[in-house]
Amino acid sequence: MKLLLKGGRVIDPAGQFDEVADVRIEDGKIAAVGKNLPADGAEAYDARGKVVAPGLIDMHVHLREPGQEAKEDFASGTEAAAAGGYTRVATMPNTRPVIDTAALVEGMKKRAADVAKVHVEIIGAVTKNQEGKELAELGDMIEAGAVAFSDDGHFDPVAKVLLSAYDYLRPFDKVIINHEEETSLVEDGVMNEGHRSAMLGMKGRPTIAEDIATVRDIMLAEYAGARVHIAHISSAGAVDIVRQAKKRGVRVTAEATPHNLTMTEDLVKLCDSSTKVNPPLRAQKDVDAVLEGLRDGTIDAIVTDHSPHAPEEKDREYGLAPSGFPGLETAVGVLLTDLVHTGKIDLPLLISKMTWEPAKAFGLAAGTLSVGANADVTVLDPNLEWTVVAEEFHTRGSHSPFAGRKLKGKAVLTVVDGNIVMQDGKVF
Repeated sequence: MKLLLKGGRVIDPAGQFDEVADVRIEDGKIAAVGKNLPADGAEAYDARGKVVAPGLIDMHVHLREPGQEAKEDFASGTEAAAAGGYTRVATMPNTRPVIDTAALVEGMKKRAADVAKVHVEIIGAVTKNQEGKELAELGDMIEAGAVAFSDDGHFDPVAKVLLSAYDYLRPFDKVIINHEEETSLVEDGVMNEGHRSAMLGMKGRPTIAEDIATVRDIMLAEYAGARVHIAHISSAGAVDIVRQAKKRGVRVTAEATPHNLTMTEDLVKLCDSSTKVNPPLRAQKDVDAVLEGLRDGTIDAIVTDHSPHAPEEKDREYGLAPSGFPGLETAVGVLLTDLVHTGKIDLPLLISKMTWEPAKAFGLAAGTLSVGANADVTVLDPNLEWTVVAEEFHTRGSHSPFAGRKLKGKAVLTVVDGNIVMQDGKVF
């Protein structure tokens, strides 16, 4: 397919390119970027007034396969990704069974090739069954195509096991993505510990649990000379711990979610379990610190932690409902509305954190519009106003704290391998 994206604001963080130009796509590759490019038989798309960016990348989603297809599967999850402007996602291994063998990695890659609308990267478990006791088949999973490793949803309590994983993976230059909460400090907690939790009569999850876990796991990685990635960072203390570690030269990267960049614990209500996430929505000072970490380079990537659940699971009282909500279809709108249009960050920074920087952190050949690169492209209309209607989601999850919100900015075209997979909300 030949495609010509005409007259948009082209932003390519990898090439530090930001100007009005055309983008020509041929044979699944970026063929040219420049002004007044000839059509030469290509299908033309009018991108005037819009932003042409590398395809969005989300390195932390839960597609729920295998074993939890009532919540989501590769087909519905990647339709949601395409609708949200994402061209590449990485699925976490806390499934049933846990993705902890090469056979499961191979099976998930084949499943993605058969049904996925966008590229799917597979993240393998660090330990067998994510129990934190014995290393999983790390080498075999690398050979099978696992891009990184994580016991997401679990804090590995035995430091010796995690250190062994760092030592093993260092020669492969693969990343461990760590869920940072010291388990003994968050037992039975359902929201951020503080004044709000006390007023609501709910047990809290203190920020110190995240801070302690982050310190330990970074120190272990520093000792091993290995790579570590801090998942969904949410506390001011953890942000500064990562900042100081980077200054020391530790091979650490970090990610943040739209909700931990824009929402606080004040939005938690007993009657609405959609705000229950893990780590929880924090205090304003933590949100401010996460945002500053994004601006100063401490935080490398924005991820959604897309975590859909079946309706009957979330339709429970706050303390009993599972943590998480679907985020792929709302992320761009929320971030443009609450961060870019308010002047808190600029658009090139946002695009960098959703494309080039996560690609670089995980060693992916993606996140750029340079000539010869794979033609994964997202076109955004930053001024398109729309209302979030959960019933219209492509994902199987419907409990979103953003439901009913009016947002400004949305993905209007998603191109994967040079083929249009979404246009104006319709996924092909």
